Amino acid sequence: MSGRMILLGAIAGVHGIRGEVKVKSFTEDPMSIAAYGPLYDEQGRTFTLKLTSKGAKDSVVIARIDGIADRNAAEALKGRRLYAPRDALPAIEAEDEFYASDLIGLAVEDESGKSYGKVADVQDYGAGPMLVIDGETSFDLPFADGFVPEVDVKAGKIVIALPEDFFTSKPVGDDASAEALAKAEDEGGD
Repeated sequence: MSGRMILLGAIAGVHGIRGEVKVKSFTEDPMSIAAYGPLYDEQGRTFTLKLTSKGAKDSVVIARIDGIADRNAAEALKGRRLYAPRDALPAIEAEDEFYASDLIGLAVEDESGKSYGKVADVQDYGAGPMLVIDGETSFDLPFADGFVPEVDVKAGKIVIALPEDFFTSKPVGDDASAEALAKAEDEGGD
């Protein structure tokens, strides 16, 4: 295992008693996760997948892993993240397309050229991708057109558009809610 590694999936659970696993695939076609050759975990352990399902449900496929023959061994792999070398993935032809991992390390600046640091990571917790920006002030930024109007991988940068109040903290609720709560406490006698 060498070079940049790309997260392609994660072992989400077990299927049956013979060592099959449920793999959450992050590939465009979930069934293609096994097509990139052996996959690797963070420690460099190799995983060769053989899909046993004919399709994917919610991006989850069923697979056998070489060397895993029972439910207990499969259970021990739950949560394992699976990576492929970047060079095992197909080349991207379109200039406006890229792999999420290609964003890592890009410079981050606003439309006026002010630097905010670099993209440290791309995370997705289910509500859409977030860029982790590491700079003088580290922050997470939704990876959406409104916040990231320009991505130029060849130039090594992204351009961001932050709302004016992006770095100011606001209290939860509004003044009317606070007044209603204070009035209710006064009337309640507690």
